[in-house]
Amino acid sequence: MARGKFRIYLGAAPGVGKTYAMLSEAHRRVERGADVVVGFVEHHGRPRTEVMLHGLEEVPRRELAYRGAVFTEMDVDAVLARRPAVALVDELAHTNVPGSRNAKRWQDVEELLRAGVDVVSTVNIQHLESLGDVVESITGVRQRETVPDEVVRRADQIELVDMSPQALRRRMAHGNIYAPDKIDAALSNYFRPGNLTALRELALLWTADRVDEYLQQYRSEHSIRSTWQARERIVVGLTGGPEGSTLIRRAARIAAKGSGSEVLAVYVARSDGLTSASPKELAVQRTLVEDLGGTFHHVIGEDIPRALLDFARGVNATQIVLGSSRRRPWTQVFGPGVGATVARESGPDLDVHIVTHEAVAKGRGLPVARGARLGRARRAAGWLVGVAGPALLTLGLAGTGTGGGDTGPGFANEVLLFLFVNVVAALVGGLLPALASAAAGSLLLNYYFTPPTHTWTIADPENIVAIAVFVAVAVSVASVVDLAARRTHQAARLRAESEVLSFLAGSVLRGETSLEALLERVRETFGMDAVALLERESDVAPWTRAGSAGVTGGPPPPGRPEDADVDMPVGDHLALALTGRVLPAEDRRVLAAFAAQAAVVLDRQRLVGQAERARELAEGNRIRTALLAAVSHDLRTPLAAIKAAVTSLRSDDVAWSEEDEAELLAAIEEGADRLDHLVGNLLDMSRLQTGTVTPLIREIDLDEVVPMALGGVPEGSAALDIPEELPMVAVDPGLLERSVANIVENAVKYSPDGHPVLVSASALGERVELRVADRGPGVPDSAKERIFEPFQRYGDAPRGAGVGLGLAVARGFAEAMGGSLEAEDTPGGGMTMVLTLRAAAGRGPARPEIPAQATS
Repeated sequence: MARGKFRIYLGAAPGVGKTYAMLSEAHRRVERGADVVVGFVEHHGRPRTEVMLHGLEEVPRRELAYRGAVFTEMDVDAVLARRPAVALVDELAHTNVPGSRNAKRWQDVEELLRAGVDVVSTVNIQHLESLGDVVESITGVRQRETVPDEVVRRADQIELVDMSPQALRRRMAHGNIYAPDKIDAALSNYFRPGNLTALRELALLWTADRVDEYLQQYRSEHSIRSTWQARERIVVGLTGGPEGSTLIRRAARIAAKGSGSEVLAVYVARSDGLTSASPKELAVQRTLVEDLGGTFHHVIGEDIPRALLDFARGVNATQIVLGSSRRRPWTQVFGPGVGATVARESGPDLDVHIVTHEAVAKGRGLPVARGARLGRARRAAGWLVGVAGPALLTLGLAGTGTGGGDTGPGFANEVLLFLFVNVVAALVGGLLPALASAAAGSLLLNYYFTPPTHTWTIADPENIVAIAVFVAVAVSVASVVDLAARRTHQAARLRAESEVLSFLAGSVLRGETSLEALLERVRETFGMDAVALLERESDVAPWTRAGSAGVTGGPPPPGRPEDADVDMPVGDHLALALTGRVLPAEDRRVLAAFAAQAAVVLDRQRLVGQAERARELAEGNRIRTALLAAVSHDLRTPLAAIKAAVTSLRSDDVAWSEEDEAELLAAIEEGADRLDHLVGNLLDMSRLQTGTVTPLIREIDLDEVVPMALGGVPEGSAALDIPEELPMVAVDPGLLERSVANIVENAVKYSPDGHPVLVSASALGERVELRVADRGPGVPDSAKERIFEPFQRYGDAPRGAGVGLGLAVARGFAEAMGGSLEAEDTPGGGMTMVLTLRAAAGRGPARPEIPAQATS
């Protein structure tokens, strides 16, 4: 069955109109005759959104009872049984009520898509899993309901529903988003102009990246090589020279003029010629470009201008920044240089910036490649000089009237001229053209310039020696030049390899542990389409991918070494596989180094995971050791008091009065209460350490829980201030009660007599804060985090005051419910514990009328 199509309306914040846009699309499809049903749409009491539901078929929701309340969720079975063409499912990141078919709503959507049903859904940018930390840093609110980025990326269409912060705040002020009692808090917290602007930019940039991915895929599928200037991408060509930093900063300034611009620095290492690259300079320039938000790329190319242009067109770049040539002016006779060549061949789709710098014309540029690997044109030119050169020289000398006569330059000078042609042939074409030039030159010298001329005989023995020396010198010079060229090529090859290996070693020293980044560098370095690190458990087990990298829209990474164009074994059960082209034998040495590094990175990643697990085990052992140390004294003390009181009551030697018996019974009760509290905290901490705390979240009022939590403190020691208009919170009532009880008991313990602890609550956007303030000695900033660690007592608290678990348990329970617990200074002296909880989503039961209580 064909998978259904998935469309998502993405927004920057609640209230921008995602659900309204989704319902408008549904009406358009209904008008076109499509079979559309509403799987789940939440209008949040907004009249305009509710009106849009009229005329659309709604699949009845499934009712679920949970902790005394009834909730409704999408009935996946009913939607599948109805089998519509299109289903509307609101709030993709929603967490379903326990007992539902799936834990998350996006999992419900996946079922519908697999069944062939097209789905239209909505989600806000803050609910994307990868952006959780970014959103929290902007708004101060940690989103607990998230959806994996991959689920959203797989959508066939993503449409951004945009609205300016000013317009959104006006909608909020007019009561079109939240209820009137929540407007002021929302406008002063989550819906501040700065927050909305940052979230809007985040949504725009994320959507732009997805659009860019689709564009790259389309260009790859249609083999489009020309540049489409959809967004500014600036490629900086680096040589490793001192001008690199100037070029990078210039490119960054160009990129800063346009939002969303990218800077890509690339260094092209020549495989058949020397370069003047400095590994130290390249390392500094790499750090600089990454600090400026760009990326660094290292590629190997036979022809630097062509490799640079291929890279720029491959990344759909719009501009190239190059430095003015560092070569001396007189060296221009050997070629136009990289900058001029790139500017000439860039075409109309690439702008080339030639930037001046302090090193212009002060240093040697990239020398002309020399070596055994000569191009076809070079070899042809060498043969032309080696064969035609002696003939043309002969014609020239003959045209001047020379030829063994007395009017010519002389036989010695004629030999030197032929030797010069021989050296030129060796420099241009290598050994074979030079040998051909030596043979042709010796014959022409004998026939035209050695008396008697126009014969193959030589009358003067000195001329025989001269021609023999000419041949020997010509062959020797050709051999030396060819050997030097071979050594030059080998040196260039080794230098290029050393540069790659230097970067590889640098990544080790920098502690880079990303396997995907390393494989992407392998792909870029060797110009391959896809790379994969394969592993298997045994010689007969199937291969699996430990990591991979590839070109967007290109062929998938190989799944077996047999499917790859190149494979490099790493031990018995690891192999690096590459597709794209067959690598020459000399490249395999560097590839082997990459393969070994990939194996090291893979092992390092696994060791990091094992170390983290070992750290957790060590922390658990530390907790258990501290637990035993605490139990040795703090459990024994109340037990001893209970046993002494019971023994006294059972004694027949003393006649106890009613007052004495009441006092002993009170001591027994107090000891039992201490034991109960102590054992409860120990068990709670054990559950937190083993990760077995599973909160049962439901919507409830704070004034239903907090007064019960104050039952364990003396009457009058705590004052309660919870407004009736406070929104409900999404918590586990049992865990919340234990957390509040521990916090208040700790505050009462340190608050002086006559100064009751104040327990107050307030709403801040999607959060509710419960503040417990005391007037005790307070805690310095350096110790505020330490007091939340297990088995910590602050100051001179006596041993009988507990084992130091109360605040640790309270914070653990708060975080398990998606909240937080922090310590602040109380104005005027003391400490305030701030318990932050999530406000309910608004679908809970109605808030009952409970009178406010002043004291406990």
